[in-house]
Parts: sequence; C-alpha cells; structure tokens
Amino acid sequence: MESVSLQNIAFDEKGLVPAVVQDARTGDVLMVAYMNRESLIRTVESGETWFYSRSRQKLWHKGEESGHFQHVRRIYVDCDEDTLVVEVVPDGPACHTGNRTCFFRSLSEWENQRGPGSLRVLRDLWEEIQDRRAHPQEKSYTNYLQQEGKNKIDKKIGEEAAEVIIADQHEDPKEIISESCDLLYHLFVLWENAGVSMTDVMAEMEVRDEKKGNKKEVGHQDRIF
Repeated sequence: MESVSLQNIAFDEKGLVPAVVQDARTGDVLMVAYMNRESLIRTVESGETWFYSRSRQKLWHKGEESGHFQHVRRIYVDCDEDTLVVEVVPDGPACHTGNRTCFFRSLSEWENQRGPGSLRVLRDLWEEIQDRRAHPQEKSYTNYLQQEGKNKIDKKIGEEAAEVIIADQHEDPKEIISESCDLLYHLFVLWENAGVSMTDVMAEMEVRDEKKGNKKEVGHQDRIF
C-alpha cells in the first residue's frame, strides 16, 4: 500500500483536517472529528486518538474524561491528502450519549429501505455470545452450550456442517443460507468457549491475505483462506 508523509497532509485554512474514526474490527463509523498538525503528531506518537476541538479551541485526548480511549490500528489518507480515516479499537462508547457510535440514528426518509446484509451483525453476534457468559439468562441456548462444554459444541459443529452440505446437495440457496447461519453461530460459540476471539481469527486471515500470489510460499496463486 502507498503511504503519505504527515508533512504532505493538506490541512485547511484553519490548520485542520477531518478524521473519520472507524472501529478496526467492524468497520463501523464511530465519530467524525478534526485534527490539527499537533494532534495528529500526538496520535501517531501515543497510539491513541487526539483531536482539536473547534468549539473549545484546544487539543483533546479522546477518553481523558470518560476513560473510553481509542487505540489506533491504522491511519489512511484519501487521494487529495485532506481527509483521514483512523481505524481504532475503542475501550468503550465513542459517543457522549453512551452509544457505541455517534451514528446511532437513521434518517426517517430512508428508514424502510433495505439493502444487502452487513458484516456488522457478526460483531454483534460475537458480543452477545460473550455477554451471555458474563450475564447468564434463563432458557438461553447459548448458556446451555457454554455449560455443556466443548463435547456438545463440537457435536453441534459437525451436525450443522453436515446440514450445510446437504443443503448444497439440494441446490437450495435459501436452505444453504439458513444452515450457514446455524453453522456460523455454533462456530462463534466454539471460539468463545475455546478462548479464541473473532479478532484473533481475522488477524490470521489478514496474515494469509498478505501471502496471496506468492506461489513459492502458498503453492498457488489464490489467497490461502
């Protein structure tokens, strides 16, 4: 990937550049703020987000009051070098309202529009499975699997994988989708029970993605997923 030096960032006439902050794990937009040169330098040096408050006319360290710091994973620069995308792993909600993201409301005129599915639901599922461990609920199937342990979970993985294969043999897209959802859910339960996080798995996917096209190393020209 190409890179851009901080010295080349095109700050506006007020010395600012907009920064779109995203959750590095889900891609969700958490907030939009502004950085000046000093706050960007501090962000790079500390590994946590710093911004410039236009209303208070001073620097602010995200999380300094709430404790909800944002740990920077990547910083991207747009083609005009005048906008940043900062991918972070947050310690807590990004919004002062207590919501995980500042963008927690939809536009009324667009509310009934439905588009393709979002990968965000995978993060929501992962967090719910973790929450069930911390806060058990009566008649929770997730808690039942967690209590039964790996033998029960492994058995369910085998059953659900077989159901996906059968659905594929039936050449029924709706059945494949339904059975795949069941398999993904049980796979997530297995990860949580084994102490493996979704982030761990995605990190390994990224490592493998870097190896694509290296025939000597991976044996073929495709990503080794």
